[in-house]
Amino acid sequence: MEAYKQKPKVLVTGASGLLGNKIVAQAEKDFPIVPTDLAEPLHANALRTDITEPSEVEALFSKIRPELVVHTASETNVDRCETNRIHAWKVNVEGTRNLAIACEKLNAKLVYVSTDYVFDGEKGWYDEKEKPNPINYYGFTKLEGEKQVTEHCRNNAILRTSVLYGRHPYKQDFVKWVIEKLKKNQEISVVKDHINTPTLADNLAEMTIEVAEKDLHGIYHASGSQRISRFEFAKQIAITFNLNPDLIKPKKMSELKAWVAKRPRDSSLNTEKIRKQLKAKPLNIVEGIVKLKAEMET
Repeated sequence: MEAYKQKPKVLVTGASGLLGNKIVAQAEKDFPIVPTDLAEPLHANALRTDITEPSEVEALFSKIRPELVVHTASETNVDRCETNRIHAWKVNVEGTRNLAIACEKLNAKLVYVSTDYVFDGEKGWYDEKEKPNPINYYGFTKLEGEKQVTEHCRNNAILRTSVLYGRHPYKQDFVKWVIEKLKKNQEISVVKDHINTPTLADNLAEMTIEVAEKDLHGIYHASGSQRISRFEFAKQIAITFNLNPDLIKPKKMSELKAWVAKRPRDSSLNTEKIRKQLKAKPLNIVEGIVKLKAEMET
């Protein structure tokens, strides 16, 4: 890595998740990687670690002595965070605090993955200077996680992202759900007034690794480059995968009874800052979906 004299030992939390798995896959060829997770491990050398337990984190850091920690482990189910707030706080806030404290003790760099849901969605196209104002508990805990990082670890970078999608052995995401339903010729209802900047996990992994390589500090919006509604996103998925877009029916967020937590109307992220810093550029919707389709066909 450019900022290190020798290749640093890298610890990846949430290594079995969509993003963590991509980071491990991309970085393990060039760097000594230690994957950790509580979930079903995807990597033979993965270490089972509960980040909410300070003693487990201390023991892990004492054993591994990482120089760089990429923290992707998180409770990302928005409705579960709303209904099980104790669990959400433990994972997203206390777990992050434990890692930040451990990183500071070793002078290790901490790269923390946050979310567009730290914003209320009233404006959209948010840049890094704008004031967060979360409207659900998930966004609140991720913002508190950001505060734990900046308070307890001086050497940090915070990457906010949006609507991750990508290929994974068993995890479901929005793109996979759309494809599976349309392949069965089933109609689906998708919200037309919920706007984000969807992000291919492979693209975010590239950006995350480069942020670490260049030893960048502070907050960066690291998402896809294109602001789009979920409805239009779903239609583009259908077109790219040669499925029937007419099966996708528009719906308003107010009509969705299944959602427990409020969602920001437009939490799209402006990625100009990170675009100027990195070789790995944020992808637009077509670029991301085409890349995913090519990966799924191999």
